[in-house]
Amino acid sequence: MIRLCMVLVLIVLAAQSSWAQPFEPGPKGTPEGPWRRQIHWIPSLADKPPSWVLVTQICRPAADKFPDSKPAPLMLLNHGSPANAGQRPAMKPYACDSESAAWFLARGYVVAMPMRRGYGETGGPWLEEYGRCNNPDFYRGGLPAAEDMDSAVRYLEKLPYVRPGRTVIVGQSAGGWGSLAYSSRNPRGVVAIVNFAGGRGGWAGNRPNTNCVPDRLVAGAGRYGETARLPTLWIYTENDSFFAPEMSRAMHARYTAAGGKSEFHLLPPWGKDGHGFMNGRGAAAIWGPLVEHFIAGR
Repeated sequence: MIRLCMVLVLIVLAAQSSWAQPFEPGPKGTPEGPWRRQIHWIPSLADKPPSWVLVTQICRPAADKFPDSKPAPLMLLNHGSPANAGQRPAMKPYACDSESAAWFLARGYVVAMPMRRGYGETGGPWLEEYGRCNNPDFYRGGLPAAEDMDSAVRYLEKLPYVRPGRTVIVGQSAGGWGSLAYSSRNPRGVVAIVNFAGGRGGWAGNRPNTNCVPDRLVAGAGRYGETARLPTLWIYTENDSFFAPEMSRAMHARYTAAGGKSEFHLLPPWGKDGHGFMNGRGAAAIWGPLVEHFIAGR
């Protein structure tokens, strides 16, 4: 019995050490390149006291066009989640010159891309689990992502080159779903949320256009909408292999019926699969005017 207890203790310690992470919040290295790319370690406020950091890439608008003497609004760009769990540790932030980041940088936004808990260099336990595919809780699965977004916003709005109170949240796929979860918290300082192809449970059984339990996903969107009062923009495409038009329309309808404020756009097919439309080459020429109109004056 004593030997068994010792073995269990060793297993727990091994698991904890595999998630161990140095806790030194703040900037790492010096800004690099035309976008002054820099990594910051942001404390996770979901942990009490903070004991984890979100590895976050920050890109800043070009200094020759946007003087540092005038703080810039913030755009928080939130990544999706790969269907293959084994790919999560190798994930990297979008590049500063990616379609979405470059579009906001060109308009004077500071763009920050946090790696949430369980992804990339942030590492640690993956908390966005929604349960078994035959009995998912998609609502619960989006809440940890919202926690990480809030941790990032609270930290980033204190940087001297960021203008607080003008933050725009953008998310793609699981990041879009997490952004909707974040909308349900009505975070202070956030003026708008843009959801690109948001949802969970797509490609169930590794099959396109198949979701674990579509009704549960629609119901989850409705639960977020019950308390969400921030303006949201939803952008989907007709050939999204994760969330088909009937599903995206149903999610949006339930979200707004519950009280959420939202504008919905279903765009024509994009490439072979519109799920990656946000960062598709040249896609900003299509979605850019929609986003620009949506965030104008906010």
